[in-house]
Amino acid sequence: MILIADCGSTKTDWVLHDGNSIVSRIHTQGFNPTLQSAEDIYQRLQAELDDKISPNAPQKIYFYGAGCAYDTANNRMRNALEQYFTTRDIEINSDLLAAARALCGHEEGIACILGTGSNSCLFDGEKITDNTPSLGYILGDEGSGAHLGRQLVSDCIKKQLPSDMRKKFMEQYNLDVATILERVYHTPLPNRWLASFTPFLCEHKNCPEIKMLLKNCFTQFFQRNTMIYRRSWLPIHVVGGVGLNFATEIKETAESLGLSVGNIVESPMDGLIEYHKTN
Repeated sequence: MILIADCGSTKTDWVLHDGNSIVSRIHTQGFNPTLQSAEDIYQRLQAELDDKISPNAPQKIYFYGAGCAYDTANNRMRNALEQYFTTRDIEINSDLLAAARALCGHEEGIACILGTGSNSCLFDGEKITDNTPSLGYILGDEGSGAHLGRQLVSDCIKKQLPSDMRKKFMEQYNLDVATILERVYHTPLPNRWLASFTPFLCEHKNCPEIKMLLKNCFTQFFQRNTMIYRRSWLPIHVVGGVGLNFATEIKETAESLGLSVGNIVESPMDGLIEYHKTN
């Protein structure tokens, strides 16, 4: 019995598989070992997996997670998983490798994540051969939900949007400048909070100012994260909620830069299930 976990900063998709079919599939909140301690993650695992997945059920765990790109974070995640599950056969990989395996299979391509955070890599069909570091929501994450939300809040406060839209946004989310500053600088996981504003952008994406905001953010993503690979002929595949909800805007931006977008899916899980069945 294997357990596959696709973990983002906001949500985690868990699938217990017996090699032939899915035994159980559940959803929990996300985890990020770059931002959370092993003890915090373990306590959340206990609270969310209790009575859903037995600690004794999986013999092998494939965990793909946001923030799982460096040894320090990976060890933190491993410690949390080993506290909850009895198996020690645990493979921890980045959510980026999950995207590459799910989107590209065994073909060469560029795999991208556009969710709460963002990332990209060049994949040769077997392994990641190049990657532009994400750097998180403060230094990077271009094109992500956190980036879009941050730009929306900034444009609203700095009066870059029409007054009626600014008023609607502030009232809809019960915001003022003091609340925004408190949530961004003095509460945990502000990236999730900023990303929670993407439904507002989706609702108003035909507004000229919002269209420009989206195009600017996605242009930054391509220029700073994928064009650096100098493989303009390769398809750019995308996984993540932002990718799915703004597929049209992403494709239009890519075309304006001479790039080609391939698959856009919300979750890599179905692709990961197929990958691990054949491997």
